[in-house]
Amino acid sequence: MYRTPISGWRNLRAVLFRFLVLVAACVFGSESIRAQTNGNVILATTTSVRDAGLLNVLLPFFSESTGDVVKVVAVGSGYAMELGRRGEADILILHDPAGEEQFLADGYGIDRFPLMHNEFVIVGPRDDPADVRGLSAVEAITGIAASRARFLSRGDGSGTHAKEEALWERSGQSRERQWYWESGQGMSATLQIAAEIEAYVLTDIGTYLMHPANQRLDVMVSGDSTLFNPYHVMLVNPGRFEGLNVEAARRLWVYLASDSVRELIAAFGVREFGRPLFLPDATDSSR
Repeated sequence: MYRTPISGWRNLRAVLFRFLVLVAACVFGSESIRAQTNGNVILATTTSVRDAGLLNVLLPFFSESTGDVVKVVAVGSGYAMELGRRGEADILILHDPAGEEQFLADGYGIDRFPLMHNEFVIVGPRDDPADVRGLSAVEAITGIAASRARFLSRGDGSGTHAKEEALWERSGQSRERQWYWESGQGMSATLQIAAEIEAYVLTDIGTYLMHPANQRLDVMVSGDSTLFNPYHVMLVNPGRFEGLNVEAARRLWVYLASDSVRELIAAFGVREFGRPLFLPDATDSSR
């Protein structure tokens, strides 16, 4: 909604980080994604799956067993679906259920199945200036607005942004540019900026736990049923586009729906945090 000028951030590290990300995006966008892949299968995925480190566990097993190379494009769910609508991706991992259902209804996606879930949490400065620790998600949003404490939104059309917008709508609170800012970046970058400027932010728990920002931002709200965060996999409809890597994408789809992936997801994070960062949903019966 409101995008704060860079001069308002008052933090050189955040400014430099944002600048480098934008430069990389411009370079990457100068050529179509498919033209850069050399025939590899293109996986467009929400940034939280990449930033939590899960793909580093899942994809090597797939490539070693099949010989298929996966080109990962980590963006917000909204942009991942846009890549699908342009035929620039073969398979998607998303966490925007309403957007996914529309994508399917429009005929761009097929064979959607639930991969896993975790939860969103609201994190913020340890001194909790809005006094929202332990409240429900909507109560916390209301309290942040009432106190005019700084809140940082991704503002990027991602699944996280969609969830945040739903919380603001349920709260009935208005937002003002003096304290409500947008990063326009993925989850990892947004957490970094939030830590630098001491802002509240909505994040998935997996990225938060894996990110150094967890040393400066505490979990204020968790365990609220409204913060349920499901991830789905779907194929881009090969009937809509020529040039999709259909066979390799189908192999990856089958692999992600397998019991072996379910076991990897269930174990991911347990050694480091005493709990899995995601809870698996898919089984072989999903096929």
